[in-house]
Amino acid sequence: MFITFEGIEGCGKTTQVKRFTKYLNENGIPSINTLEPGGTEIGQDIRRILLDTNNTNLFPLTELILYAADRSQHVNEIIKPGLDQGKWVICDRYLDATIAYQGFGRGLDMEIINILNNKATGGLLPDVTILMDCEEDVGIKRALERNKESSQEDQGRFEKEKMEFHRRVRQGYLTLADKNKDRYIIIDAAKTVDEVEKDIIKALKPHVDSERKRVKSQ
Repeated sequence: MFITFEGIEGCGKTTQVKRFTKYLNENGIPSINTLEPGGTEIGQDIRRILLDTNNTNLFPLTELILYAADRSQHVNEIIKPGLDQGKWVICDRYLDATIAYQGFGRGLDMEIINILNNKATGGLLPDVTILMDCEEDVGIKRALERNKESSQEDQGRFEKEKMEFHRRVRQGYLTLADKNKDRYIIIDAAKTVDEVEKDIIKALKPHVDSERKRVKSQ
């Protein structure tokens, strides 16, 4: 099972990825908790470039290609091997993030984005995508507070974008959710951390129960 978590800055997906992975472990389901960008050693170097607030002259196309490079390494080094081993892979951002941020947010050519995504992933799509949705001002406020508390203010390049950019990104995600109802689950991320966790577990519990039954029958 391949599950991705998506959403605007500050939606709380990183926290929920960790919590859901813990829930899986408690239920005897082996899993991998990973992220984009930066899920590999090479990806960590790419992540530093992409999120560094000093890189104000990073061109949108350069940004797009860097994300594709990170994703290619990530899929081949972490995601596919994990799935081949029968593990659940829980990923904090994936190819939909590129469509939302570089496509809807930056206005880059969707055809080029789709070609790069397909090449980087080999056509691998998530089984389920959890969209952590909240208002832009709520998310950005949270993100800025998080960065300040964790001393990561130098890794907040996207938080410095204008609010209109984040509105376009959010709308991009909602558009993707509407077009991909078979795999998208929208979660109200404005709720408390514990409430959000309960909503996610409730939404994914049928998959967890099915996996537990499958394992027991072997």
